[in-house]
Amino acid sequence: MNRIDLTNVVIDVPIYGVTSRNAKGSFLRAVRRRMDSETVWIRALDEVTLSFNEGDRVGLIGANGAGKTTLLRVIAGILSPTAGHVEIVGDVAAMFDLGLGMNAEATGRENILTRGMLLGHSRSEMTGMVDSITEFADLGERINHPVRTYSSGMRARLAFAISTAIEPEILLLDEGIGMADAAFTLRARDRLEDFMRRAGMLIVASHSDHLLTEFCTKGVVMDRGRVAFSGPVDEALHHYRMTIGT
Repeated sequence: MNRIDLTNVVIDVPIYGVTSRNAKGSFLRAVRRRMDSETVWIRALDEVTLSFNEGDRVGLIGANGAGKTTLLRVIAGILSPTAGHVEIVGDVAAMFDLGLGMNAEATGRENILTRGMLLGHSRSEMTGMVDSITEFADLGERINHPVRTYSSGMRARLAFAISTAIEPEILLLDEGIGMADAAFTLRARDRLEDFMRRAGMLIVASHSDHLLTEFCTKGVVMDRGRVAFSGPVDEALHHYRMTIGT
């Protein structure tokens, strides 16, 4: 069964070339200095303890900089904790780095195979998905051309089509993934919603109350790297509005 356990997780992020003489003195008082006087460290996550299980639909709520995306990146294995422990059981599909594993020199077809294998699928499984992915991305014969020849919109369509073709066990979604092509964004909405519903476990960072209440049953409110509230999504949204979000 899919499971995520985070215990007292701390993430310290270095910012280089900043000294105490910087005009942002009030900001620097909130960060932890290390021995190097030219480096300050921001505590992006501070003693975060959370557990999620199979079937959970979790919304991460908070202002920009509250720690939502950092938390997603820890769960995805992109960031390693400075302290604490992370245990993940299940394959993670992250929808906030669509270009991960894309090779600009390879063709679109080759990228479908390699990225799908990176996401845990066999070559034969991905071979069977090539036609449907190509059709949804609206690439036609360009699927056989190097990705470096694609426009930004074409690359975004291909990456999105590949990422949403899989059957996710644990889906991480950052609302800020964006699409270069507005028309494609509208066409992709139904596919993304279906993708979210198919996930064994969903964790989404969003500022949209509508998205959170439609797809999530639980909510975690983040504030300055800490868990300010964890519970039913309606209660989490209320807590955010009444305290942090005011």
